[in-house]
Amino acid sequence: MPAVSVHSNAIEQIKNSASLVDVSSAESIELTPVLVLAVSLLYMMSSDGQVEEEESSQLQSVIGGNADLLSYAVACVQRVPVEEFLKKAPTVLSTQDKLCILTNVCDSMLSDGRREQAELELLEKMQKAFGVSTETFKPYYKVIQLKNDKTVLGPF
Repeated sequence: MPAVSVHSNAIEQIKNSASLVDVSSAESIELTPVLVLAVSLLYMMSSDGQVEEEESSQLQSVIGGNADLLSYAVACVQRVPVEEFLKKAPTVLSTQDKLCILTNVCDSMLSDGRREQAELELLEKMQKAFGVSTETFKPYYKVIQLKNDKTVLGPF
Protein backbone atom coordinates (compact mmCIF):
# COMPACT_ATOMS: atom_id res chain seq x y z
CA MET A 1 0.00 0.00 0.00
CA PRO A 2 1.51 3.38 -0.98
CA ALA A 3 2.21 5.62 1.96
CA VAL A 4 0.83 8.83 0.47
CA SER A 5 -1.70 7.61 -2.07
CA VAL A 6 -4.16 10.40 -1.28
CA HIS A 7 -1.53 13.09 -1.75
CA SER A 8 0.80 11.47 -4.25
CA ASN A 9 0.42 14.41 -6.64
CA ALA A 10 2.07 16.65 -4.06
CA ILE A 11 5.04 14.27 -3.75
CA GLU A 12 5.25 13.99 -7.55
CA GLN A 13 5.35 17.79 -7.65
CA ILE A 14 8.36 17.73 -5.32
CA LYS A 15 10.07 14.95 -7.28
CA ASN A 16 9.62 16.82 -10.54
CA SER A 17 11.07 20.05 -9.15
CA ALA A 18 14.29 18.49 -7.83
CA SER A 19 17.16 16.44 -9.19
CA LEU A 20 16.78 13.31 -7.12
CA VAL A 21 19.06 10.29 -7.00
CA ASP A 22 17.52 6.86 -7.59
CA VAL A 23 16.93 5.05 -4.30
CA SER A 24 14.35 2.62 -5.65
CA SER A 25 16.76 -0.28 -5.19
CA ALA A 26 17.37 0.51 -1.51
CA GLU A 27 15.53 -2.20 0.40
CA SER A 28 15.34 -0.35 3.68
CA ILE A 29 15.99 3.19 4.68
CA GLU A 30 17.63 3.71 8.06
CA LEU A 31 16.20 6.69 9.90
CA THR A 32 18.50 9.38 11.26
CA PRO A 33 17.44 12.64 12.92
CA VAL A 34 18.07 14.70 9.78
CA LEU A 35 16.17 12.19 7.63
CA VAL A 36 13.28 12.26 10.12
CA LEU A 37 13.25 16.06 9.74
CA ALA A 38 13.12 15.88 5.94
CA VAL A 39 10.46 13.14 5.92
CA SER A 40 8.36 15.00 8.49
CA LEU A 41 8.48 18.14 6.36
CA LEU A 42 7.42 16.17 3.28
CA TYR A 43 4.52 14.58 5.12
CA MET A 44 3.41 18.04 6.27
CA MET A 45 3.83 19.58 2.83
CA SER A 46 1.75 16.85 1.21
CA SER A 47 -0.88 16.58 3.96
CA ASP A 48 -3.28 19.00 2.25
CA GLY A 49 -2.66 17.60 -1.23
CA GLN A 50 -0.76 20.55 -2.65
CA VAL A 51 2.70 21.97 -2.27
CA GLU A 52 2.72 25.74 -1.95
CA GLU A 53 5.71 27.81 -3.03
CA GLU A 54 6.27 28.93 0.58
CA GLU A 55 6.40 25.31 1.76
CA SER A 56 8.85 24.35 -0.95
CA SER A 57 11.05 27.33 -0.10
CA GLN A 58 10.95 26.42 3.57
CA LEU A 59 11.98 22.83 2.76
CA GLN A 60 14.93 24.10 0.73
CA SER A 61 15.98 26.47 3.50
CA VAL A 62 16.04 23.56 5.94
CA ILE A 63 17.72 20.86 3.88
CA GLY A 64 19.56 23.06 1.40
CA GLY A 65 20.63 21.47 -1.84
CA ASN A 66 21.08 18.01 -0.34
CA ALA A 67 19.64 15.95 -3.21
CA ASP A 68 20.57 12.65 -1.53
CA LEU A 69 18.66 13.56 1.63
CA LEU A 70 15.64 14.70 -0.37
CA SER A 71 15.76 11.54 -2.48
CA TYR A 72 15.74 9.28 0.56
CA ALA A 73 13.03 11.37 2.21
CA VAL A 74 10.78 11.15 -0.87
CA ALA A 75 11.38 7.39 -1.09
CA CYS A 76 10.51 7.00 2.59
CA VAL A 77 7.28 9.02 2.25
CA GLN A 78 6.28 6.94 -0.77
CA ARG A 79 6.99 3.61 0.94
CA VAL A 80 6.09 4.12 4.59
CA PRO A 81 2.64 5.10 5.90
CA VAL A 82 2.81 8.10 8.22
CA GLU A 83 1.51 6.03 11.16
CA GLU A 84 4.36 3.54 10.78
CA PHE A 85 6.88 6.36 10.37
CA LEU A 86 5.62 8.00 13.57
CA LYS A 87 6.15 4.76 15.50
CA LYS A 88 9.78 4.42 14.35
CA ALA A 89 10.95 8.03 14.19
CA PRO A 90 10.97 8.85 17.93
CA THR A 91 13.36 5.97 18.62
CA VAL A 92 16.22 7.80 16.86
CA LEU A 93 15.49 11.26 18.30
CA SER A 94 16.63 13.15 21.37
CA THR A 95 14.32 15.62 23.10
CA GLN A 96 16.02 18.49 21.27
CA ASP A 97 15.70 16.66 17.94
CA LYS A 98 11.97 16.29 18.53
CA LEU A 99 11.50 20.00 19.29
CA CYS A 100 13.67 20.99 16.33
CA ILE A 101 11.59 18.82 13.99
CA LEU A 102 8.26 19.95 15.41
CA THR A 103 9.18 23.64 15.14
CA ASN A 104 10.32 23.18 11.53
CA VAL A 105 7.16 21.24 10.67
CA CYS A 106 5.04 23.93 12.32
CA ASP A 107 6.94 26.62 10.40
CA SER A 108 6.24 24.75 7.17
CA MET A 109 2.56 24.44 8.06
CA LEU A 110 2.24 28.17 8.76
CA SER A 111 4.53 29.39 5.97
CA ASP A 112 1.70 29.92 3.48
CA GLY A 113 -0.39 31.88 5.98
CA ARG A 114 -3.07 29.18 6.31
CA ARG A 115 -3.66 26.28 8.67
CA GLU A 116 -5.49 23.49 6.91
CA GLN A 117 -7.31 20.94 9.05
CA ALA A 118 -5.21 18.07 7.66
CA GLU A 119 -2.04 19.96 8.60
CA LEU A 120 -3.25 20.65 12.13
CA GLU A 121 -4.17 17.00 12.58
CA LEU A 122 -0.76 15.85 11.34
CA LEU A 123 1.05 18.28 13.67
CA GLU A 124 -1.01 16.91 16.55
CA LYS A 125 -0.12 13.31 15.57
CA MET A 126 3.56 14.22 15.40
CA GLN A 127 3.46 15.94 18.78
CA LYS A 128 1.78 12.92 20.34
CA ALA A 129 4.23 10.47 18.73
CA PHE A 130 7.17 12.58 19.92
CA GLY A 131 5.75 12.85 23.45
CA VAL A 132 5.35 16.63 23.32
CA SER A 133 2.08 17.91 24.76
CA THR A 134 0.10 20.72 23.18
CA GLU A 135 0.70 22.78 26.32
CA THR A 136 4.47 22.27 26.08
CA PHE A 137 4.50 23.16 22.38
CA LYS A 138 2.18 26.19 22.70
CA PRO A 139 4.95 28.82 23.22
CA TYR A 140 6.86 27.55 20.17
CA TYR A 141 3.66 27.58 18.10
CA LYS A 142 2.83 31.16 19.09
CA VAL A 143 6.29 32.44 18.14
CA ILE A 144 6.23 30.63 14.79
CA GLN A 145 2.71 31.91 14.15
CA LEU A 146 3.87 35.49 14.82
CA LYS A 147 6.95 34.98 12.62
CA ASN A 148 4.73 33.98 9.70
CA ASP A 149 2.01 36.61 10.21
CA LYS A 150 3.20 39.46 8.02
CA THR A 151 -0.13 41.30 8.47
CA VAL A 152 1.13 42.62 11.81
CA LEU A 153 3.55 44.80 9.85
CA GLY A 154 0.76 46.69 8.11
CA PRO A 155 0.47 47.57 4.42
CA PHE A 156 3.47 48.29 2.21
